[in-house]
Amino acid sequence: MAGPVAQERGKRMLAKAKILRVLMVVGVAGLALHAGPVWSGKAATALGADPRASAAPAPKPADAPNARAALEGAADALGMLRPAALGGGRTLRLDVINTMEFSAGGTPFSEYHAALAYNPPSMRVELTNPNGNPQHAIEVVAGKYAWNESQIGGGLELGKGTATSMIMTEKERLMRLWILPYGVVKAGLAAGDKAKVSTEGGATVVTFPLIGELAGVTVKATLDAKSFVTKVETQGPGNLTMEVEYSDYADRGEIPTNVLFPGHIIRKRDGKTVVDLTVKTADCNNPYVVVPVPDSIRKASSN
Repeated sequence: MAGPVAQERGKRMLAKAKILRVLMVVGVAGLALHAGPVWSGKAATALGADPRASAAPAPKPADAPNARAALEGAADALGMLRPAALGGGRTLRLDVINTMEFSAGGTPFSEYHAALAYNPPSMRVELTNPNGNPQHAIEVVAGKYAWNESQIGGGLELGKGTATSMIMTEKERLMRLWILPYGVVKAGLAAGDKAKVSTEGGATVVTFPLIGELAGVTVKATLDAKSFVTKVETQGPGNLTMEVEYSDYADRGEIPTNVLFPGHIIRKRDGKTVVDLTVKTADCNNPYVVVPVPDSIRKASSN
């Protein structure tokens, strides 16, 4: 029979083991909150029932799970998901895409460079249009604020460039963020049960409303047989109605990340092509992207 010292040592070891398990759960939860939503599908099967659930979830419309499954399939195809170990052989999958940059060229822009972030939603696009006026522009959006910069970060510090308010363009600029394939997946899942799935011409189509600053806009995303987003159509007021086509997906990073980015992007309005870009490079490894709002822009938007 074990003596008092051995018994006490055993109790302490058991207590430490319990604390370690709690810390592991807390750590994974924190990672999930930072990196993105936890995904279902295969991960849910591996995890089994959620121990936090006190009752069975309310039934959802019959097509809601199918829409979610289609969006998760697109996330898988794009390479947005990464496994996170829980211990005990259990894993969950996290959306690891938050920031990215890509460079392209074509019509009408000979140079097109975009740096973007999904949390918080923001995007800076530097473009050169040899036939435009102006020929060079830096267009920025961050949430409800939109402005142009004379140079990267213009207007943030006295004497270092200027920032010009572009009120009434913020919604159109935000659209550029959410109609990218990765934005489509994120926004479609955020729509929850309002996302609907159908089949058109043998292709899977997911339709859902946008929320927040873009409430009132409906997105229709077409997926091919490999679950890649090939077409995005939006319906909304004014210039928020557009169509974008994506093709030639590949890993375009200087350092391979297994995140696939389209090589060809065509944006249309009323059936006419307005932007035709060939992508040169894409950094999908969460590059450092910050888009602070200059004080002058905040003041201009509040007037």
